[in-house]
Amino acid sequence: MRRRILVIGLGLIGGSLAKSLRESEDNYITGFDINHKSLAFAEMNEIIHESCSDITEAAKNADFIFLGTHITETVEILKKLEQITFDHDVIVSDVSSVKQAIHDTANAINNQQIQFVGGHPMAGSHKKGITAAKGHLFENAIYVLSPSANCLDSAADKLEEVLTVTKSHIIQLKANEHDEMTGVVSHFPHLIASALVQQAKKWSETHAYIPKLAAGGFRDVTRIASSNPELWQDIFYHNKQKMVKMIDDWTSEMVELKEMLEENHKADLTAYLQQAKDYRDGLDVKEKGAFPAYYDLYVDIRDQTGAIATVANLLAGENINITNIRILEIREGITGALRLSVSTKDEQLQSYDILKQNGYDLVLEE
Repeated sequence: MRRRILVIGLGLIGGSLAKSLRESEDNYITGFDINHKSLAFAEMNEIIHESCSDITEAAKNADFIFLGTHITETVEILKKLEQITFDHDVIVSDVSSVKQAIHDTANAINNQQIQFVGGHPMAGSHKKGITAAKGHLFENAIYVLSPSANCLDSAADKLEEVLTVTKSHIIQLKANEHDEMTGVVSHFPHLIASALVQQAKKWSETHAYIPKLAAGGFRDVTRIASSNPELWQDIFYHNKQKMVKMIDDWTSEMVELKEMLEENHKADLTAYLQQAKDYRDGLDVKEKGAFPAYYDLYVDIRDQTGAIATVANLLAGENINITNIRILEIREGITGALRLSVSTKDEQLQSYDILKQNGYDLVLEE
């Protein structure tokens, strides 16, 4: 008998999850979304097997329920699910990037038929909505599971089995430690990026050329400030205590830096920058772990039609798969730089040799 899976919320993440789960013949996917156009698109494009208009009735028939909604909505849906009388055990999970607020609600559920295992697939896209859904979105990405306090170990095991089809790297974390870690490496950087953009906006009132002078470094650091404001407000609200603590830490850090500059402590500032560089470079240590390792090389290219395609085709001709490609800087009429990422050290060295033999100037990241 096929697993009956209900996905509530068919945005980018929920839609991609539904599409990935549908690839297994063991799963039958029902979808729900308040946006009728999203539902119709999902059904027409075979992202789900069928749509539903009533969460309660669909939930009663489900073995697994995935909540692909914003955090506030997820909390409300959990409360609604608690009121349903199930005739079998059902495993419920979510996709939110803040876990404690969800767990506070899940831990208070008295419905004995519900087993809650929090989830956070750490993947995304600059696009949004069901039309951007990709079945391979979670492949090789970290997928965090956080079982609730009363959850049986067998429920987490069953959910992990269902998620095998996503080809993600599944790890288990407690809700609080998940929120601290994602706060440090995801949520707080978004706040900083937005603050940097606001600072530049204010200075542009005095210096009109600032938007034109915003080069690759500024664009890279502030890219995430272009994300969905409503989504991120919801994330910040539900992780606000940790955000406030990090703002306090950041303020103290800035005070120390200010003193180094004001008092001309060159040695201290150099040491500070060196420590930051060493730690940042260490994030790319090529060892198996929670985060996948990549091997980079930087390639100079000219600003001309087909320049990027030529590089990609040269490597593709030798069966080298580029896992990530990024344009670091291109200015009209002159050279720019690409950062290419591959999966292994051998592919990195092979790519270097191929491109070098074809006349490219490049740097190998050790």
